Amino acid sequence: MSNAKPRTRNIALNVGLVVLAMVCAVLLYSLIARPGGAPTANPDRAAASDDLVGSVIQVEVRNGVGIAGLAATVMQHLRDDGFDVVEVGNHSSFDVERTQIIDRIDDMESARRVAQALGVDPEHVTQDVREDLYLDATVLIGSDYETLRPFQQTE
Repeated sequence: MSNAKPRTRNIALNVGLVVLAMVCAVLLYSLIARPGGAPTANPDRAAASDDLVGSVIQVEVRNGVGIAGLAATVMQHLRDDGFDVVEVGNHSSFDVERTQIIDRIDDMESARRVAQALGVDPEHVTQDVREDLYLDATVLIGSDYETLRPFQQTE
């Protein structure tokens, strides 16, 4: 009878080890098999119909000045106006003089709507179609940011 307790304990330990090994295998599989994050590119977007894409304009905001918080302020203003800001961050340099709106999907009207919401002069709306980006327009904040609607004093 004294052998029954150690034998039962060994069986319980073996079952526990098997369960632990199975859990580790499932976690390892899910780590390896999962996609590498949110998609940033969609090559089929240009071919998609307007019905599938929807009417919400998707925008990225880039800080081209280097002053902390500018992109976040513009993001909030655009979201309040109904735009879908999908990404916010710094531009590759901080020497942008004039704020620009860049059309990314060959839809200048959407880019102009973004410009109008921010108070950017239409002459600063340009086009650089990038089918590898999953967004409609890029806002590149320049040194003239104080003239933009999000930074105007409202009283």
